[in-house]
Amino acid sequence: MIPIHSVTSDDQSQQINSLENHPDKPEEACGVFGIYAPGEDVAKLTYFGLYALQHRGQESAGIATFEGTQVHLHKDMGLVSQVFNESILEQLPGSLAVGHNRYSTTGSSRKVNAQPAVVETRLGSLALAHNGNLVNTVQLREELLKSNFNLITTTDSEMIAYAIAEEVNAGLDWLEGSIRAFHRCQGAFSLVIATPTGVMGARDPNGIRPLVIGTLESNPVRYVLASETCALDIIGADYLRDVEPGELVWITEAGLASFQWNQQPQRKLCIFEMIYFARPDSLMHSESLYSYRMRLGRRIAEESPVDADMVFGVPDSGIPAAIGFSQTSGIPYAEGLIKNRYVGRTFIQPTQTMRESGIRMKLNPLKDVLFGKRVIIVDDSIVRGTTSRKLVKALRDAGAVEVHMRISSPPVTHPCFYGIDTDTQDQLIAATKSVAEIAKQLQVDSLAYLSWEGMLEETREDTNSFCSACFTGDYPVAIPEQVKRSKLILEKVVV
Repeated sequence: MIPIHSVTSDDQSQQINSLENHPDKPEEACGVFGIYAPGEDVAKLTYFGLYALQHRGQESAGIATFEGTQVHLHKDMGLVSQVFNESILEQLPGSLAVGHNRYSTTGSSRKVNAQPAVVETRLGSLALAHNGNLVNTVQLREELLKSNFNLITTTDSEMIAYAIAEEVNAGLDWLEGSIRAFHRCQGAFSLVIATPTGVMGARDPNGIRPLVIGTLESNPVRYVLASETCALDIIGADYLRDVEPGELVWITEAGLASFQWNQQPQRKLCIFEMIYFARPDSLMHSESLYSYRMRLGRRIAEESPVDADMVFGVPDSGIPAAIGFSQTSGIPYAEGLIKNRYVGRTFIQPTQTMRESGIRMKLNPLKDVLFGKRVIIVDDSIVRGTTSRKLVKALRDAGAVEVHMRISSPPVTHPCFYGIDTDTQDQLIAATKSVAEIAKQLQVDSLAYLSWEGMLEETREDTNSFCSACFTGDYPVAIPEQVKRSKLILEKVVV
């Protein structure tokens, strides 16, 4: 086996936020990035790609590069800018690389679970970065343990890597082994996999999580894989196309080859990628998500009009919809909240006084703008309602005489099992309360959600090509009952 040259730093202590400080939003998926570019500084390009994808996961970051058969790996807890510096990147030479930003949806918040996952095979090492969640991890884990694999993490991502290793060790090549392993996986997976000879990108048959292909101008052309197009933009790569549901792309010195590993794909892109998760400057369906989110705001202004003096969005994700609402309603758009953009994820607990003061560490109302005004606040979603309730109180304390809330998505009534960290169903406020009851709990003068039909119609795509299970409970991949009951895949930890 080829030894791994690791430049990882010492383990940091495990740090987990309490439920009280758990953000009242569906939490990010993960960000993946891969590049095949001999002659380029692939570690630095991967760093900037991950930097652009930081919104998809702030828990840990990692990069693995291949220099021939030698793997160079660095991963740690923290933001991309905290995990890497010039000196570390210089220790990651090679012609191809994969990188990962993590938010834990399976496996606890520990450095050992950071990605890329690197495992050994008879053909050499492979490094795997994964966005999504498998739903058959119990079965897959049992199979791998019977084959005497030493699983050192609690992630489904490591299981996918070992499933590939098992097939390769049985005599298959990289492509055949990977395809055989993918057929053993059920759920959501967008993968970037590096080997000594090339980089693979693959999506599950439903394409629940995004994955795009880009090109760098050179001779020959160099290829890039990323969760979103914003990661292509930052390094000057051009968007080529999406990796299709059920497709595997194989990038080597011969160029890019495509294989349809699943012959019955059924596109079901997560609609929350379009509403909230992906960056507004990323492209999906040939337009920026900013444009789609503005249309959502226009639609809810038509569906649920209200008279007021001003409209504003919850920074940053609610702003495009708020602008759309303003344009359709004719109600002036203004900034009512200022976001502290330099507050990252903190593990320092606020004082009791700070907790009682609400959410002002991240959002601060503009009192002179709000005083005496009837306001409409637009947000993309409500999960538990805790943050929304504090926000409404802060607006009233700042002098708003009426507070109307408009949500640019339908009520979230079901948990996600495909790589987004929503709460268990009993913690979802819309699963147990009517809109009128939620409005009373939030203490707003009126509350309205966008219709499910409106959300899908405004995509201007086939409305059957999206997963909207968090709003309907109609899951495109069957969820085992034991997973439904516990909302656990291995040892999911709420952070």
